[in-house]
Amino acid sequence: MNSLGSILEIDLTLQSYCFYPFPENLLKTYICGRGFNVAYLNEKLPVNVDPLGPENELMFSSGLLTNKRAPVSPRLHVSARSPLTNILGSSNIGGNAGMMLTAIGIQTIIVKGKAEKPTYVMVDGESVEFKNAENLWGCDTWNTEDWLKEQYQDREVGVLAIGPAGENLTRFAAIISEKDHAAGRTGMGAVMGSKNLKAVVVDCNTRQMKRQDKLQGDTIKRYIKALRESSEFRKFAEYGGAGYVKWADDLGILATRNYRQNRFEHINEIDGKSLKQYRVKKKGCPNCPIKCKADLKFEESTNETATRPEFETMVNLGSKCGLSNLKELVNLDNLCTRLGLDTISTGNAISFAMDLYQRGILSATDAGGLDLDWGNAETMKTLVEDLAYHRNLGKLLAQGVKRAAEEIGRGSEQFAPHVKGLELAAYHPYNIMGTALGYAVSSRGGDYSSVYASMEYTWTPEKADLEFGTEQAVNLGSIYGKPSLIRRAMIVNVVLDSLGICKVPVLSLLGKFDLKLETELVNTLTGLSFSSEELFEIGERIIHTERYLNYKFGSRAIEDRLPNMFFMEEYISSGRPSEALEWMEPMKMEFYREMGWESDGCPSEKKLLEMGINISECPDQPAA
Repeated sequence: MNSLGSILEIDLTLQSYCFYPFPENLLKTYICGRGFNVAYLNEKLPVNVDPLGPENELMFSSGLLTNKRAPVSPRLHVSARSPLTNILGSSNIGGNAGMMLTAIGIQTIIVKGKAEKPTYVMVDGESVEFKNAENLWGCDTWNTEDWLKEQYQDREVGVLAIGPAGENLTRFAAIISEKDHAAGRTGMGAVMGSKNLKAVVVDCNTRQMKRQDKLQGDTIKRYIKALRESSEFRKFAEYGGAGYVKWADDLGILATRNYRQNRFEHINEIDGKSLKQYRVKKKGCPNCPIKCKADLKFEESTNETATRPEFETMVNLGSKCGLSNLKELVNLDNLCTRLGLDTISTGNAISFAMDLYQRGILSATDAGGLDLDWGNAETMKTLVEDLAYHRNLGKLLAQGVKRAAEEIGRGSEQFAPHVKGLELAAYHPYNIMGTALGYAVSSRGGDYSSVYASMEYTWTPEKADLEFGTEQAVNLGSIYGKPSLIRRAMIVNVVLDSLGICKVPVLSLLGKFDLKLETELVNTLTGLSFSSEELFEIGERIIHTERYLNYKFGSRAIEDRLPNMFFMEEYISSGRPSEALEWMEPMKMEFYREMGWESDGCPSEKKLLEMGINISECPDQPAA
């Protein structure tokens, strides 16, 4: 029952492929998905590899539970060296693609080289066909998927595609599937574009779902029952992540106008609950009882529908840019998806430009005549298109805010919202210290999703005291107890990404962070024998490996900090974000100690050897 599928290695340069067995010995050390990806890249990828060069390797790995009929477990993890951050690129996507891969006996696809001309690959579990995609080059992701499914209408196929943003090497280009699922962060779509790879098509014509026995069925029923009994289940099922925008505003953690404020005066106008009136269809990933996605229709007279944005998009294209028009926000989200853009980085790029314009750092000439006033939807639409097609100001911003600020100069660097080159997520860090620390130390840069420390605002003080030794761990404004809390959150997150489980139900609905229910699922559905403690140990090993790989790529402790703007007087005039005057450095250094890392942010050699991690000599100089 525990046998895994094959690894499919594709060489686009040679137009060749080979299958070989998944190394089952890695199950007890790295599991699958995110864990396997980093173990492979740490061992195989040259430290000086160009993220947009043919030598970079792009990995698609399903989780251990993907297609095992486990609820909420369809996830596929995508990894390579990131063209945006120059460190580990890591993204995660739901929908049916991962399940279809495992259904045809493939656990991981590794893509090498570069095709001579635009190409898509057709994968059926026994062979790979290299197809000419010149007619699709320039098409958006929705039209690409429609065309491909029309070509194979007699088959059941899954599609992972890029749009013009990936083709033009926008450094935060996304990979899109089913028009509403995105591997958005760290520019994995640009890696596909650099390889002239328009799409991966999974032919699942012989799809076989795993058979359930009674014990498996009972385990699944208990898990689903726990989800349905969650106090937040109904809200997520009704509104998706979009229903939490006002909640973030009420807590004072809503990023607004490039983080100038932490509340938005037009919050009621972009409250995602208002989208329910336009909903025409609920949808979601296979085997998920929540169905957090939806199709919307704003005009009865048209057949055109839109997809509902998620929480991050609502904030990053909404309050962060000062946009208060809900319909325009939805349209911008859908435009980003069609063009293949990460909505988080896109919103940050636009709000950064608007902020610089308001400060007089960007002139009207620099803006190419665009009106960069806050909330200008027409300007935002133009910038989204220019980001994808590398036109005008969009060509500069398409490099990410870190590189854009370095080129603009004139003090713009201090207003660029990123950590390690990755644009920050939706939470304003002032009133939520765990998230602030998570932004700083996440393995892929300024990120929430790979940390997802929801217990900071859902656990009781009593539980925090029991688990972390202080009630202050769940005091949003306190720095105390946060290193332990973030360590726990990060470990659980990497395990979930390695199992293929969606974080929304586990961390937002169940919120246990103990992996006990997940361990039961693993053991029952795979025939393996894990304890939750063993899964925690594997999660910690994965974190150490990611950190070590980033260290080899040149990342250092000095980069584990928030942008300068969060330490400027104008940002803290309403009160400091913590009772400690120096609030970031103490948290960071305590986190290092808890992880067993040196003061330079790298795991100690002793710790690496204890964990059985493949080590090699690190470069003396950070990567360019």
